[in-house]
Amino acid sequence: MKLTVNGEEQRVKATTLAALLDELDYAPDFLATARNGELVPAGERVLCTLDEGDRIEILSPMQGG
Repeated sequence: MKLTVNGEEQRVKATTLAALLDELDYAPDFLATARNGELVPAGERVLCTLDEGDRIEILSPMQGG
């Protein structure tokens, strides 16, 4: 299926947000995720099903100076 992940179109096999994180090799700890502009809490990623054309944002904290 085709998704937009962090602004870039990608073809993936994952059908849930949790599976997408695995497929894209993201460590799920300390991430914030959103589907179509709606925050998806870590505990709900396994239940969050993906649909063709969804917009996914995956954010991780960064140290700044």
